[in-house]
Amino acid sequence: MIIELFTEKDYTEIICVWEKSVRASHHFLSESDIDEIRSKMPSHYLPNVILFVVRDKDNVIAGFIGLSDDMIEMLFIAPEYQGSGIGTLFVKFALGKGIDKVDVNEQNVRAFEFYRKHGFNVIARDALDSMGRPFPILHLKHDERKPL
Repeated sequence: MIIELFTEKDYTEIICVWEKSVRASHHFLSESDIDEIRSKMPSHYLPNVILFVVRDKDNVIAGFIGLSDDMIEMLFIAPEYQGSGIGTLFVKFALGKGIDKVDVNEQNVRAFEFYRKHGFNVIARDALDSMGRPFPILHLKHDERKPL
């Protein structure tokens, strides 16, 4: 698997991966929440991060990561590729760039456990998400003493 920088032509495919992943893992979001976030992906979220993708053997995007400063801002893997090692590859990639923080929805237990398994610990908690909704956010930081 090769990590490559995305191109703007990938926006539609990235948003499709995002939506499939969210529908498989973010059961606490309503349909209107998903619609609202999806509508902001191309104008508010994706342009504010450096995006990298992994493609499958058919050149289809299997997952992506968005990075900024010292944060993993987004990491989404298409459901059919979850558990295949792409998420771990992305975390190692981010850590190799000195990026050691990530925020996770508290209700997304699977994502939280994924990051805990990879050496991240909770350093803070917010009761509301960045849009003021009642979806608590856990702020995680990688413990450098815990190798992947």
